[in-house]
Amino acid sequence: MRARIIIPIVLLLLGLAGAWFWRGLSPAIAVATATTGPAVQAVYATGNVEPVHWAKVGPAVRARITAVLVEEGARVEAGQPMAQLDDREVRHRAEEAEARALFAQEDLARVRALVARDVASRATLDRAEAEARAVRAGADAAQRRLDDYVVRAPSAGLVLRRDAEVGEVVDTSAALFWIGEPTPLRITAEVDEEDIAQIREGQRALLRADAFARQVLTATVAQITPKGDATRKAYRVRLALPNDTPLMIGMTVEANIVLREAANAILIPPAALRGDHVFVAQGEVARRRQVTVGVQGPRAVEIRQGLASGDIVVLDPPQSLKDGQAIRLKP
Repeated sequence: MRARIIIPIVLLLLGLAGAWFWRGLSPAIAVATATTGPAVQAVYATGNVEPVHWAKVGPAVRARITAVLVEEGARVEAGQPMAQLDDREVRHRAEEAEARALFAQEDLARVRALVARDVASRATLDRAEAEARAVRAGADAAQRRLDDYVVRAPSAGLVLRRDAEVGEVVDTSAALFWIGEPTPLRITAEVDEEDIAQIREGQRALLRADAFARQVLTATVAQITPKGDATRKAYRVRLALPNDTPLMIGMTVEANIVLREAANAILIPPAALRGDHVFVAQGEVARRRQVTVGVQGPRAVEIRQGLASGDIVVLDPPQSLKDGQAIRLKP
């Protein structure tokens, strides 16, 4: 009777020992739960805030600044003088050319009087008229060159910035003033040529600026430059800002131009994805699941097909893990 009882107990102990041995061979894995949340597919770009209507104002010649006539924040009209350059040498030349023109005009009047009395020939009169016209043209050109030494506003607007100081020698490449209207504003951003085909006018953009790190700022794609920059391999995209934007002219921003949004997407950690599939933990067994991947980010991956919210996925699945293989969870 005792022999009959001992044999099943021994078999049971052997079975338990085998189970523990098999469990010890199963890989210990970590898992995570598939959740739902927002997923945004976007194209990244960087840019600067600038007015829609603005212009840089610089000198037409290299010279020293002798006077600054406007300050930042002042409103100017088209053609209004903004700075005066040292024109003393050019002014002396203009005065000399004007004197020569007056002398040539007086000489022409004398020749005409002599021709009227048949004292001078017609050829002499023609030469005097040609000389008077040439000298007058030179004097007018010298007078016009004087205007190059006055820096004028090309259009009406507000002086947004001034980089001109009296005594400074400036060249034609210098920007002495920025003028424009403080509103409306836009962002001029650069988009990589690999992504530009996905950008369309009217798309929403999410902005990040260091000055407003805790605020969600938005813009809208307003214009795409048809010709790209072959050197930088990028296209210029302009984003329109709303009138109440807190961004200021000159700020640098990061923009994510939204291509697609999903409010309730299935999200898993990136460590759970292995190519086009994941492993789902069902009890103590790993099941291979084919998935369709959407947006991939550093913290989460969108799964468009193949998983449901609440599924338990294996993190960092070993290369040797197979469909149906026994697993044990890490504590």
